[in-house]
Amino acid sequence: MAPLAKIEALPPPTQAEAASTRIADLEARGLITPEAAIGLDAVAARYAVAVTPTMLGLIDKEDPQDPIRAQFIPQARELDQTPHESADPIDDAAFSPLPGLVHRYEDRVLLKVVSACPVYCRFCFRREMVGPGGEALVGDHLDQALAYIRARPQIFEVILTGGDPFMLSPRRVRDLTQALAAMAHVKVLRWHTRVPVVAPERVSEDFVQALRTESVATWVAIHANHPREFTPAAQEAIGRMREAGISLVSQSVLLRGVNDRLEVLQELMRGFVALGVKPYYLHHPDLAPGTGHFRLPIAEGQELMRGLRRTLTGLAQPTYVLDVPGGAFKAPLDLPYVQESGAGLQLLDGTGHWHDYKG
Repeated sequence: MAPLAKIEALPPPTQAEAASTRIADLEARGLITPEAAIGLDAVAARYAVAVTPTMLGLIDKEDPQDPIRAQFIPQARELDQTPHESADPIDDAAFSPLPGLVHRYEDRVLLKVVSACPVYCRFCFRREMVGPGGEALVGDHLDQALAYIRARPQIFEVILTGGDPFMLSPRRVRDLTQALAAMAHVKVLRWHTRVPVVAPERVSEDFVQALRTESVATWVAIHANHPREFTPAAQEAIGRMREAGISLVSQSVLLRGVNDRLEVLQELMRGFVALGVKPYYLHHPDLAPGTGHFRLPIAEGQELMRGLRRTLTGLAQPTYVLDVPGGAFKAPLDLPYVQESGAGLQLLDGTGHWHDYKG
């Protein structure tokens, strides 16, 4: 196995996956008008820009409200920051005993193994921390993080994030997987990624095999926000992981103008289930700078969740959550379905009616 200190630079992108990273590129493609491009260089100077060919191909250039466009194409209002927004909205820093490692909950840690992503979502809660040239977990810092995990037998699960950890090469994924699997107390590796939908060509057979090891359970949390993201190539990439025996769950963010309609969320969650991906979290957007235009009132999110409860199989139900500012925990935002009454309890059904329960 290669020395872990060598898990460093990312492999160069292939021609197929090279992303558009400049405002001028997006303007040349007709995705930004010359008028709108004025001032966007200031946005790109603060927050990284990258859109893969796969996502570029999904954008309807004739629709200024296109949900794929909204997720990846910069807007001038990203420089509008409200007083309650923060560069570190869930306070990772307060729970980081070492660079690149977050230990918020006793039995699991986050490893931010890379700072780069194939795309840069305009609503990202780590948007101040990720991008080309950003801090990655390499060299001595990686060795120190692994030593920290090795010394703490209470750590059951390691969550690999970033950036996007699927930006690592298969060799580096294999080295990291084997290093963590060699720790007897680590039983679960969970990879959080956007790659299977935004750059599915990276999820090769070699890459998938690098994720697997016999001594730990491998889980992959796939981030998608709109059903159009399930392209044929994305379906094939997800299928390769499923066929290899990797457990798959979903993550989505509830976004104004992207998926804030019941029929879109229904199609998204059904799409996950049809691909063998269990819906896991539907995140309320965090208070990241310049993302206010994506956030909708929590009451609207709760109403959408009531609609999902009413219309979808239990397999397709995500948990609607918000990371409490300050880094305390994830708070479920679903409305309570049980309440006390004078005669005992009442249970709320999917149509909004309460039923007496005596048990």
